[in-house]
Amino acid sequence: MPSADEIRENQRVTWAGISTGWEKWDSVIMDQLSPVGAAIIESLDIVGDHQHLDIASGTGEPGLSIARLLPNGRVVLTALAAEMLDIAARRAKAQDIANIETRVCSADDLPFNDATFDSVSVRFGYMFFPDMAKAAAEFARVLKPGGRLCSSVWIKPEANLWTAIALRAIASEAKVAPPDRDGPNMFRCAAPGYVSALYKGAQLLDVVEWDVDVQLVTRSPEQYWEIISEHVSPVVTALQQIDKPA
Repeated sequence: MPSADEIRENQRVTWAGISTGWEKWDSVIMDQLSPVGAAIIESLDIVGDHQHLDIASGTGEPGLSIARLLPNGRVVLTALAAEMLDIAARRAKAQDIANIETRVCSADDLPFNDATFDSVSVRFGYMFFPDMAKAAAEFARVLKPGGRLCSSVWIKPEANLWTAIALRAIASEAKVAPPDRDGPNMFRCAAPGYVSALYKGAQLLDVVEWDVDVQLVTRSPEQYWEIISEHVSPVVTALQQIDKPA
């Protein structure tokens, strides 16, 4: 079994490798995930001078949208891969968003003092952290008393056919090692109450779960395959395990 450090390094390499795909398909990805970003922002009770931490920021959302709501505040974007944060910084510059900074770091070892942030967001990153309990403890540590945290995770594969279809297609052509059920993977936190239990274990209070619908819209089946095979990490990882003919 790989160590936490080995998992993080493999993830860093993977995310660095697919960063170009995320930038290439930015508009499609943002359209798909915008309902989740909106739900996160609504839950955080953002105020104009808040200090906000966006973890596993990728190319910048929802952190950049939150920064626009904080004219007198600050947003820190974090991720394992500097290449992803470079894209976020370019997007911020293009949108004239100046109240952000980026930090390369791990979610379970945050380089911030206790009680630094008024709010924390984690959009589709939590299920990939090697030690989710430790990460939750870090979220609680850096939050100010009364601060708010909102994260999103994917539920079961059959409710997310936009990625499950591609994974089934790959599995029909080649033998692909299944993900470790208890290790970092896209659907690790799918069970209702799974994340709530971890957050309550970190002494976070008033924990609530709810569903947000998303829809991936592409122009054609060909564009669908191109998008999925260039930016969805489980698909990219699976394709790396098989030869070109398959």
